[in-house]
Amino acid sequence: MKVQGRDCSIVIKTLYHEFDVPYSEETIREAVSLLQEEAAIEGDGQCKAVVKKSGVTGCVVTPLTLNTVPLLFYLAFGSACKPVFVSETRNIYYSRLNLLPLEDTECFDLIQMRNERLLYEGCRVKSFELRIENEEAIKLKLDICGERAAVKFPYVDKIEKTTGERFKSNFVEYWINSKENHFIYGVTLSVKKSGGTKTEIWIRRILTNENEVPENIEELIISARLLCDKYEYCSASQSLNYGLFRITLKNLVLISDETNINAADTVIDPLRYYVSGSVSADVFTSNEEVIK
Repeated sequence: MKVQGRDCSIVIKTLYHEFDVPYSEETIREAVSLLQEEAAIEGDGQCKAVVKKSGVTGCVVTPLTLNTVPLLFYLAFGSACKPVFVSETRNIYYSRLNLLPLEDTECFDLIQMRNERLLYEGCRVKSFELRIENEEAIKLKLDICGERAAVKFPYVDKIEKTTGERFKSNFVEYWINSKENHFIYGVTLSVKKSGGTKTEIWIRRILTNENEVPENIEELIISARLLCDKYEYCSASQSLNYGLFRITLKNLVLISDETNINAADTVIDPLRYYVSGSVSADVFTSNEEVIK
């Protein structure tokens, strides 16, 4: 399969938003199926089939930025509460997003701009991954599905690219059962949403005697922030929530320990957990618009 990358653009379009998302790769394409006719008992015994276009499939991998986090998390998680004003701040609002199954999420459109512009309508997120790796930008992979075939997008107007600082792993904090852990190297949160939600998380830690991660975790909080001193909203100490998102996972159960100690350098210890409790995200914005 050919992976399409930086030679094209992906635009996410909802009722209230339309922006060209930054991304590192995308494989959005038309899904196809076969209408097959079985061979007759007599004759040459050949089967016949017709290719039928049956919607959209593939994925988009995008780094998370200050401006894209609220909407991308909403499309992935599926439910967003109304923004609430944060007291003692100039113009900061807080929203809680909750993870819902695929059937309860909102539809959105994708515009793929390569040699031609194609419009994929009625898309949904069937699964997603949040990837936090050491010294890398934080990335979100959205696995896309949809039942409508692509059509040509008739407008040629230039769509403005999304700007905003990117979140990076350098400024991520991990809190396990209310205690900060300084030895986590990175995590991958994987959520499948077909017929319900199945959530797993890989925790990659540096293996030391001081680093104890329990087999059962009541609460894991992942907080990522930007260097807020460059924003006018963060001039006061009470406004430091701007440029912050937080993911909270409840009731994690260890599935497997994938540690390989046959290494000359520092051992990176991957632990795989099943999330049996709730998954939610908190995002902070500079306006009171509903995230949709």
